[in-house]
Amino acid sequence: MSRVPGHVLISSVAAKVPLVRAVRAAAQRLHPDIKIIGGDMNGACLAQHFTDGFWQMPATTDEHLPHIVQYCQEQGIGHIIPTRDGELAFWSRHREALAEAGIAVLVSAPEAVQRCLDKLDFALFGAAQGLPVIPTARSLDGLPGSNEPNSAAGFVVKEQYGAGSLSLGLNLPEAAALAHANMLQDPIFQPFITGQEISVDAYVDRRGTVRGLVPRTRDVVAHGESQVTTTLPDPALVAKLTPMVEALGLYGPLVLQALLHDNGDLQIIECNCRLGGASTLGIAAGVDSFFWFLQEAAGADLDGFPFQPAAGPLRQVRTAADVVYPVIL
Repeated sequence: MSRVPGHVLISSVAAKVPLVRAVRAAAQRLHPDIKIIGGDMNGACLAQHFTDGFWQMPATTDEHLPHIVQYCQEQGIGHIIPTRDGELAFWSRHREALAEAGIAVLVSAPEAVQRCLDKLDFALFGAAQGLPVIPTARSLDGLPGSNEPNSAAGFVVKEQYGAGSLSLGLNLPEAAALAHANMLQDPIFQPFITGQEISVDAYVDRRGTVRGLVPRTRDVVAHGESQVTTTLPDPALVAKLTPMVEALGLYGPLVLQALLHDNGDLQIIECNCRLGGASTLGIAAGVDSFFWFLQEAAGADLDGFPFQPAAGPLRQVRTAADVVYPVIL
């Protein structure tokens, strides 16, 4: 048996049990003795019951970096998978130092991470790249057509930074949009545009090439996450999305949110540079993110592990499940 290439730490593991299972399945294909370690500041987090070990880890702040590196080296951890927006900047900022310590981190470069966390910066960057991003501004006056007399246009109001789906104001008239903005910390405005909202799971390799991409519909959404989602096996749509994703300068897994119109046109809403809650469907449909990450960390050429999309559409339903197991007292 070959040497174990390093165990995997899933940071902010929380209750992300499907993600733990997906990481384990990928790791087992690389080496059967790779362990999955869950890390979280919450010592009672649920996903620890599905990992091989658990670390109640410190906050991902700069002063704790030496302790984190020491722990990983003592435990034989060679890979880190961040899962929460709030920690991405930390892991990205230190990914080179961690690489020098023999630890590969599944995260994009700092400037790319910052663009995705800042929705206004993302929109401005996308427009400069010629991408069909939805216009975004700090005030209604900054949006095209907002000053037209007798306009019945609706607006979207959201926080500039982070996920923040719970604070979203959707299809609001001007007065309501301004009132909603007063309740937010850093509000930004977008025109409300109708269309089919889709998510796009993709993996970008270290060369900046899209290795695999699967669009999916958001059939039932709760708290910003798809509870029911269905893949769209549309080669023309995939071909249109691929250069858009590559233009974002990301590495690793991502989830692009977009509007798909009846004529095939796309408008990009935003992008999360990490796995999403429903991205396990993308993995099942062929976007082999965790396995590709482990292979790249081992120095492999991903040309030997091509994207193999599912033969037809797949649907995923996210639901709670009870797990019962014997306890050794």
